[in-house]
Amino acid sequence: MPAETEDNLDDVISDLIDGDEEEEEQAPASASPLADIDTPEIDFDGPDVALTERAARQVRKIREDENLDDALYLRVAVEGGGCSGLSYKLGFDHKSEEDEVIVSQGIEVIVDSKHMMYLKGISVDYPDGLDARGFTFDNPNATETCGCGSSFAT
Repeated sequence: MPAETEDNLDDVISDLIDGDEEEEEQAPASASPLADIDTPEIDFDGPDVALTERAARQVRKIREDENLDDALYLRVAVEGGGCSGLSYKLGFDHKSEEDEVIVSQGIEVIVDSKHMMYLKGISVDYPDGLDARGFTFDNPNATETCGCGSSFAT
């Protein structure tokens, strides 16, 4: 490579490095790229997790039919998976130290505190008509849901 070309490349590289240093000096070191994004805190009216009357009636029926231990709580949870990214989980489980206990329709519901950000404000229903039968979830945090309603994305 001719010496003249090498000098030009050195000058270009030097200018690029010097340009980066000037930009760094102008921008405050603590500025976050997310600092300008407005992220209002989500505040829902009502309980963190709510059961409709129909859902509570079905939970009581399952508890009675299965003769479940009183130490078991109804757990509402999420897990990765499903066609929209996160899936709902509903079942009976033992309470852990990380769980929040919410009473809805006289039923004690447990939710792992790490899952609450996805479930805050959710309503669990149990339609039993001809069109639908089973537990359904109305989640105000969901930005999209799958057709069957068992998974969602935020």
